[in-house]
Amino acid sequence: MLRTSVTPNGTFRVGVHRPSYSVVNLREQDFIAELGTMPDGTSLDNTVNFPDGDVHEGAARWIYEIPNALFFRGATYIDSGWAAARAVDPSSIRIKAPPSCSLMAVLGRHLEPDQARRILGELPRPVLYDLAANSTDPDELVLLARFCCRMTFDNSGQPTGLVYRKKDGTVRADIDDFELFETIANNPHLQDRYKEIMVLRPGVQGSSEIVGEFHRGATHVFEYLRRNSYIPWGHFAANMAHDAIRYRTSELSLQDMQGLRHLYYQRIFCVLADRLGLDLPRRRQTLSVDELETLRRKILRMAQLLPEHPATLWGWNFGYDFSGSGYRLHASHQMIHQQYAMVPEEVEQSGGGTMAAYSAGDLVADAAGYYRAEHGSDFFTDYLRCIFANGRTDGGQGPDSLVVWQDENVLLFVPKAQVSQWELQLMVVADTDEGPVGNVIEARTAVRQSIDTAILVAQRIYAGLGARLVTSIEYAKRLGRQNGQRLLYSFLPKLPWSMGAFSEAQLRFICGHFPEDFAVACRQQRDKFLDHIL
Repeated sequence: MLRTSVTPNGTFRVGVHRPSYSVVNLREQDFIAELGTMPDGTSLDNTVNFPDGDVHEGAARWIYEIPNALFFRGATYIDSGWAAARAVDPSSIRIKAPPSCSLMAVLGRHLEPDQARRILGELPRPVLYDLAANSTDPDELVLLARFCCRMTFDNSGQPTGLVYRKKDGTVRADIDDFELFETIANNPHLQDRYKEIMVLRPGVQGSSEIVGEFHRGATHVFEYLRRNSYIPWGHFAANMAHDAIRYRTSELSLQDMQGLRHLYYQRIFCVLADRLGLDLPRRRQTLSVDELETLRRKILRMAQLLPEHPATLWGWNFGYDFSGSGYRLHASHQMIHQQYAMVPEEVEQSGGGTMAAYSAGDLVADAAGYYRAEHGSDFFTDYLRCIFANGRTDGGQGPDSLVVWQDENVLLFVPKAQVSQWELQLMVVADTDEGPVGNVIEARTAVRQSIDTAILVAQRIYAGLGARLVTSIEYAKRLGRQNGQRLLYSFLPKLPWSMGAFSEAQLRFICGHFPEDFAVACRQQRDKFLDHIL
């Protein structure tokens, strides 16, 4: 049986474990000890931990096992006890806002200002890292910034830039501790002027060329070329510019999101146009939405002339965190940005010949193909039927919709089996004359605008729930393939209590809520801002 929760009859497949078992007691000795006392002075010991005989569990909490709709993503396990508590109050599904934090304020109540500043500079590195990540005091962060790097200042004491040194033929900023420097610069509470000179000013992070720009009103986005990239053939990054600082997704406007995504569409269309020998309407100027649409249609008409079936790669790591123990807790910096590239169909093998080049969207195509082979039915048609006909996972009464937001082109929803607690997915439901929209090249202007809006809705929901680290990925169909594949996005927050361990390494994802109740929490957040952003 194909391991997917989707079925041709339009209902999700959900397993229920009802544990009842006995355990043979093989312990040799008892180690009875007093644990402490109750408020009335009564002694409390650990006798319960040392049973005399075998242990019998007659009715442990039920565990729901839900195969992921896309079988290559494993399965989700929901503890009924945890989830039942969330079902009573879905608004409890959230992360508390971090408390205010200022060591200087504490020291200032006991010491003179000069003494407090001197102590701040002598703190052990692990304490400095934690303070740099968690301080909400802009002045304190400025002091930390001055401790870890050299800066230039104007006559009024405002920073104007970094001091650089030449080492081994390379010019680099004079930074004592790069991790501390990055952690300070990525703290949203740092003064904007310091953010700019430390990490945001074009060129301060290296020599990557700026090859695109979107500038409309308060929205300003640069497109950087990452030549020597971990993505073969390089990739591009659309970063909010130094004069449009966005450190929180709650600060993003719809125009900001459209600007970030416009550069993605523009670059992908231009790369394909170049491969097809198509002339671009202009150089050294951002293409308009209408010009992009005209170019897109030309590409589709000539797509059969491409020697291969390329795929798009798009992703977004939002958020930065660094622990005092030295572990970087997310892959990216705080400033809003998105990354993208083109993926070839084949790659040369080191020993000769070729092999298929990896694209995450190919895994979706494979899953849909296996599904059709087993059931004689279209995977995405059945998946949508299951979503809209969904019943509560626990079989009880109460909210049962997985839909968070939709329009005529896209559907934002909670997947029945989440590979990250709080995962959302975005599916394009619009069609072309040839079939479903499977990538951004097949998406007309209105569909692309719907995608942009839905991505913003997802991120604003996460901001409202308190998520500060979110990874977003695109599963795209290869250009020129007609296999029924729909363009799909997955949004994966990292939660403080669910960063991933051995279970997740096996693709066993542990969840503390029912998906229907998380959908309620998302809709509650959506209703707080939707009218404003639209």
